[in-house]
Amino acid sequence: MSELPEPLSGTRLQVVLPDESPDMPVSTLVDLGVRAEALGVETLWLPDHLLPPEPYGTTFGGVYEPLVTLAYLAARTHRVRLGTSVLVLPMRDPFVLAKQVATLDRVSRGRFTLGVGVGWSRKEFAALGSDFGTRGARTDEMLALLRHLFEGEGPFQGRFHSYEQGVFAPRPAERIRLMVGGGSPAALRRAAEWAEEWQGLDPEPEAFREARDRLRGLTDRPVRAGVRMSWTGGEREFEEAVERFRALAACGADSVAVWFGEEKGFGERMARFAAALR
Repeated sequence: MSELPEPLSGTRLQVVLPDESPDMPVSTLVDLGVRAEALGVETLWLPDHLLPPEPYGTTFGGVYEPLVTLAYLAARTHRVRLGTSVLVLPMRDPFVLAKQVATLDRVSRGRFTLGVGVGWSRKEFAALGSDFGTRGARTDEMLALLRHLFEGEGPFQGRFHSYEQGVFAPRPAERIRLMVGGGSPAALRRAAEWAEEWQGLDPEPEAFREARDRLRGLTDRPVRAGVRMSWTGGEREFEEAVERFRALAACGADSVAVWFGEEKGFGERMARFAAALR
């Protein structure tokens, strides 16, 4: 195995892989992940939508189911972290999800981060028969249940999910890293209570700083503050994107996750952006 470069220093560059086209071979996705690791990218993220009301594309990503795909990526990579940005938690069965996450933690040798959100598409929730109005409350309870299954003992009693007896395995060797995405007060509260990482969705740098400061005021735990942004091509847009990354870093971003657009040209844009940050 060839020696991999160290991750980029300073504010960590992360990458949101393209997963918006049913015509893209999954091998393309994995090859981009391998290339990102070689560039020193710290984390690779995949989006999640189960049954969107419109075709997959720039609004709805997640053609390839993220947990299955990340298991494939884990077998092809060695150091880069792997995560979901974000998995729509209240659409999932928490017991099945806990089993998948614990298994993926083993498969990846502890490199998996479970990034979660409450979701926003009322139509998608309706298509799945999932109650949109209680998604926030169910997310809170599911986070508690996941931590209980990973780290606790005995029964669990909740409003939406309970069990009296059962054995959960495999137990994670170390604490599963959780990331909460979103800029709402509820998302910041969840990150403060449950997560090791928070990820805002492309706010202006000063707005990011304000949200980060609110997060810091909600917990004494060390929760990393990250953010997502995009650059999909164009010379002037490239300069603006690099400057935006630097501005977010100056405002205290521990990491910036960048989506580089459709798969055609994604690798070249990613490599150029990474080179500009060195």
